[in-house]
Amino acid sequence: MANDPILHLLGLAKKAGRLEVGEEPVGALCRARQAKLVLLAADAAPNTCRRAAHFGQAGNVLWLALPFSKAELGLALGRSSCAMVALADSGFAASILEKLAARDPEKYGPAAQQIREKADRALQRQREKRQHEKNLREGKRKPWAPPPKREEAPPAPARKKAGPEAPQEGSGPRLAKTGGRRTDRTRKTGPGGRRLSGKLRHDS
Repeated sequence: MANDPILHLLGLAKKAGRLEVGEEPVGALCRARQAKLVLLAADAAPNTCRRAAHFGQAGNVLWLALPFSKAELGLALGRSSCAMVALADSGFAASILEKLAARDPEKYGPAAQQIREKADRALQRQREKRQHEKNLREGKRKPWAPPPKREEAPPAPARKKAGPEAPQEGSGPRLAKTGGRRTDRTRKTGPGGRRLSGKLRHDS
């Protein structure tokens, strides 16, 4: 079992710093939502399985049991015993699950497909990020493209401007022409209905 390719991949992930070993480091990685896969030894205690389920729920990550004992898993990772590990890399997680699915498709097949899809999306994001950074370094920009033409709305019908209204007959003050000028026939009246001529009347 020491030369098993799955255990070998776990050892490589640990050397690359993409594997956490033990309950506390695994729990911290899951709570930080950086874990991609949680794996348990086949003979892990029930309490360890419950904690793994709790970590998986907290980090929204899959957790599965490996077909290896705690001693076998610990030997591959340089320890005397290991019951729980967590992978922080989608590529390693997908590769390990694909090898597990080849041995037991019914047990590991759906999980392997799910992890592979996540790994492909993560890889695509990394490629886009690297390409964007490269474009920024080289000063490349997207080619200019003219904005799409907007559909012109039909012109609104012109409204007729309302001119000044003609004065209606009988309304307003009565005007009379006198010598080329217009005067107002409406005169002010005083007490008793008398006209005010504007002249002062002096009593003799």
